[in-house]
Amino acid sequence: MKKQLFIALGLTFAIGTSVFAQEDPILMEVNGKKITQSEFLQIYLKNNNNPKYDQQTLDEYIELFKKFQLKVAEAEGLGYDTIPKLRKELEGYQKQLAQPYLTDKALNDALIEQAYNRMKSEVRASHMLVKVDINANPEDTLVAYKKAMELRTRLLKGENFETLAKSKHGSEDPSVMQNGGDLGFFTAFQMVYPFENAAFESKVGDITMPIRTRFGYHILKITDRRDARGTMRAAHLMIAANLETDTPDVIEKARSKALEIHDKIKKGEKFEDMVRSFSDDQASISNGGQLPVFGSGASTRMIPVFEEAAFALTKDNDISEPIQSNFGFHIIKRLELTPLKPFADLKKEIETKVNRDDRAALTQDSYLEKLKVAYKFEDSSKEGLKNLTTIMDSTIYQGKLDLSKMSKNLPLFQIDGKSFSALDYGDFLNQNTRLVRGKALNEIANSNYKEYVKQTVIEIEKEKLPAKHPEYKALMNEYHDGILLYEIMSDKVWNKAIKDTTGLQTYYEANKSKYMWDKRYDAIVYETVSADVAKKVVKLAKKKISSDSITKVINVNTELNLKVRNSKFELNKTPYLNNPKLKIGVNKAYEVDGKYYVVDLKEIIPAKAKELNEAKGLITSDYQAYLEREWLKELEQKHTIKINKDVLYSLGK
Repeated sequence: MKKQLFIALGLTFAIGTSVFAQEDPILMEVNGKKITQSEFLQIYLKNNNNPKYDQQTLDEYIELFKKFQLKVAEAEGLGYDTIPKLRKELEGYQKQLAQPYLTDKALNDALIEQAYNRMKSEVRASHMLVKVDINANPEDTLVAYKKAMELRTRLLKGENFETLAKSKHGSEDPSVMQNGGDLGFFTAFQMVYPFENAAFESKVGDITMPIRTRFGYHILKITDRRDARGTMRAAHLMIAANLETDTPDVIEKARSKALEIHDKIKKGEKFEDMVRSFSDDQASISNGGQLPVFGSGASTRMIPVFEEAAFALTKDNDISEPIQSNFGFHIIKRLELTPLKPFADLKKEIETKVNRDDRAALTQDSYLEKLKVAYKFEDSSKEGLKNLTTIMDSTIYQGKLDLSKMSKNLPLFQIDGKSFSALDYGDFLNQNTRLVRGKALNEIANSNYKEYVKQTVIEIEKEKLPAKHPEYKALMNEYHDGILLYEIMSDKVWNKAIKDTTGLQTYYEANKSKYMWDKRYDAIVYETVSADVAKKVVKLAKKKISSDSITKVINVNTELNLKVRNSKFELNKTPYLNNPKLKIGVNKAYEVDGKYYVVDLKEIIPAKAKELNEAKGLITSDYQAYLEREWLKELEQKHTIKINKDVLYSLGK
């Protein structure tokens, strides 16, 4: 069983936080841990779309719930919650679950709406890139910025964009020689957010100021704008021809081949068959040339010439003329055009994208500033950072900076009544060497201080989340219990049943009668379409000709005449073999439900117990269930569980 699936199923039994402000009676106690009626009701409703409150149903469910609680109690008693790998796993889930609570919701909602409004249109832009690492020092960053400004000035003076972009000191984008800087049309989420922002906030004809992204500085020229065309599902047949490296003769032969194939399709040949026979795009051959969805709002973008040809097709199943790209010649089949869906339909999808791209940093930074105000953040870092910088040496790159060399441990900031010092910050840097990699010693303290403050504030807020947000606390409890449950079930039941070969053998011997073969026929069964074909099969089989050879003879013109099965057949599972006239050898043909059968019976095998290796999967599964039952008996003796049936049954009143 996959762990994520098991945890997801197990989660539904975990204890949530009460949403009832009124008096909440205790329904169950596990080793003294109290579970209230409202907590149980949350779980019960979560597991039952159509809840019933009769005594029998509640008794059945409370029994399942009790077993779950016993297993979790045992895991906690054995210290599973202290195992490093499980703690790390839970921390990973905690990080994911906390994320939605650590953002500025108002700003997040605004960004979601902004993204949808942008998805209604597409912008075409050309760009030049001046590369500079996101963590570059100020000197290198300034050099890159000045170069970007020089390029912009030359454009404003009238130089041709493509010529300048392709020039020796022009754009550093690797694709510039192919596209001259022209990126074609794009919409929201198809470029990094700062780039997208600049494009959508500019007018056609504008040349932007340098835009900083993780790639460097970009200069954009907005060349066009149009309404979004929706998303396209299409297939293509490609004849490869590299326009840069292939000779004109090779390219012309590819063009002729594409035209010939296109002509065949027009005359009635099936597009998908032509793809399988002739397309050079190995990635799409197996599915008839189908490509990922592309267009406005899709994560996939196609090269402009391909996209234009695809969207020029006026209806589904239309086929394009061969179009030429840098990769060769394409024949495109439109499968489905989907207009932009309403906001309500896309909101969840857009929200997920917003939380994954650069926009997420905006919402978190905004929320961070609000937290700093709420928790009375006071900065006094100037002297402390200066003091820390004086002791910086190369050991910081290995996380081994000797912080005892600081003459004073000066405070850096106060927040939520707590003070954080230069020593605390130094420990943080030693533990996060990725932040200092590639930076000059005299820059490290100042350049990472903002990140240290951010992480400190976020950690303070994370500690308060369970009290602030009961639903978050409930989710954390769910993941906590789900992880422990999976791990202890693996150790005590699933893996034990697989590894304990002696125990498995003993269990099998004691329960052998449960795993029986019914009466079986060891036979070759020929299933035919007609009595005449069946007679031919009988004649050939009686001549001791192999079943493979018989198949070749009978199916010489079609694969539909004869089907052959060679196995040991259980009679209770193969009704067409329940013919009392069957005997050892090649039998006469007979008809069942419109089909004709010829049976070459090798042996009649009486009912008998299956060997362990013949039913190992089923026996192992039953052994696991047996181990779990015996283990639960031990747990019931080991742990104290009290159930208040009056409180349980009051749920139905």
